[in-house]
Amino acid sequence: MSQSPVLRFAPSPTGRLHLGNGFSALYSFDAAQRLGGRFLLRVEDIDRNRCRPEYEAALLADLVWLGLTWERPVRRQSEHMDDYAAALARLDTEELTYPCFCTRKQIAREIAAAPSAPHGPDGPLYSGTCRNLSFGERQDRVEGGEAYAIRLDCAQAGKRLSSDLSWHDRTQGRRPLNAELHGDVVLARKDVPTSYHLAVTIDDALQGVSHVTRGADLFSASHVHRLLQALLDLPTPEYDHHPLINDDQGVRLAKRHGGASLAHLRESGMDPAKLRSSFGFAF
Repeated sequence: MSQSPVLRFAPSPTGRLHLGNGFSALYSFDAAQRLGGRFLLRVEDIDRNRCRPEYEAALLADLVWLGLTWERPVRRQSEHMDDYAAALARLDTEELTYPCFCTRKQIAREIAAAPSAPHGPDGPLYSGTCRNLSFGERQDRVEGGEAYAIRLDCAQAGKRLSSDLSWHDRTQGRRPLNAELHGDVVLARKDVPTSYHLAVTIDDALQGVSHVTRGADLFSASHVHRLLQALLDLPTPEYDHHPLINDDQGVRLAKRHGGASLAHLRESGMDPAKLRSSFGFAF
């Protein structure tokens, strides 16, 4: 890992950046300056259905307006699928993954039929139905053209690792790893060779990111990322999960909720220096 601290902001071009996104970008940029480190921009564009070039162009304009600068070239996940495929192949070789043929509707029915099913931070966990399929049945169904996802066998993964693995968060301190917190998470799908969890873990390692700053809504995801780091022999960065920005009703700002866009603030004549100051950033 680089001796100089490396931080990043990694938006997805699936819509216009809102005020909460702006705060997160400013937070990471400010932390990089305070630490005397480098600041990177990464475009997380693996969602082929929702990511659009016009949204990427818009987010770049928004970040320039906020007063941010970053190193070039910008890493776009869609241009590095081979990196994720290689990591996935390693996990598969070590028999830590399996194909899952269950549809979302099937999983929902299973969960509804088993109200005592284990839950994670995001709700009920996948029961592991396809984990018990034989190798031959898996092969037959894959070769038959069925759609599938690649899941991580978290129980098997946990057996391979030391029991004292942990990660450190700036505000919550040392956190012990819970390998099964999110269950058998999806790492890839038949048509897309990566997921958020796998891609972000590989990207941070390849880019030498030493400090991950992101919203508190992603705090629990660090368990998955720490698990993948251990399985793939990758370095573990420091984590800093900042508070989320809420609207006047106390609801977290999000693209899907129609949070006020940075473009709207810019077009309405908002002074970016005053905006930065309102968040407590002095640069």
